[in-house]
Amino acid sequence: MKLIENLVFHDRLKHIKIKYHFIHHMVQKGAMRLQYVSNDEQIVYILTKPMSRVKFAYFKDKLGLVENASLSEKEC
Repeated sequence: MKLIENLVFHDRLKHIKIKYHFIHHMVQKGAMRLQYVSNDEQIVYILTKPMSRVKFAYFKDKLGLVENASLSEKEC
C-alpha cells in the first residue's frame, strides 16, 4: 500500500510491474481506494492455508457459503 500511495522509492523500483503503476494512477484519480486488511481477516486464506474449524467457519460465513444438505447426505 505504501508503494502504491507514493512511488518515490527510486532505485529499487525499476523492476516494479505496470500493474502497480496502473493501481497508483487509479488511486490518484480517485477511481480506487486502498484499504488495509490484516492477516486475521484475509478471506482468501480459506483457499490457500490450513486453519482451525473455527476460523474456517468464520471465513465460510464471510464468503456467504452455505452447506448443501443434498451433498452432505450420502445415499446408500
